[in-house]
Amino acid sequence: MTDRPIWEQIGNGFVQHYYHLFDTNRGDLGSLYNETSCLTWEGEQFQGKIAIVKKITSLPFHEIQHSITSADHQPTAEGCVLSMVVGQLKADEDPIMGFHQVFLLKRVNDAWICTNDLFRLSLHNFAA
Repeated sequence: MTDRPIWEQIGNGFVQHYYHLFDTNRGDLGSLYNETSCLTWEGEQFQGKIAIVKKITSLPFHEIQHSITSADHQPTAEGCVLSMVVGQLKADEDPIMGFHQVFLLKRVNDAWICTNDLFRLSLHNFAA
């Protein structure tokens, strides 16, 4: 059996850590971003870890649980790791919803930070 490529190890480790923090204490997610990090949340843009954490902690639910269906990772030419996550989430008493999230991870000093984060719920309007 061969070892997984390093970018998959980095991506999988980040994804597991990110959703653990999101589900247990969203305020701690600030450690995964820096002042130039960007978040697009359902089309809304935020820059810098303070603005990103403010958005994430202001989401209108008390409890959330993410379930990852798949996570794919690729190395970039600049030495970064691109990760795409597909999964489901359950917030409070709301129905289970699908989501997609993309992370661009960059090594800064001795840590991997998220420089870019894009999130969308998988909602479809089939009545249109």
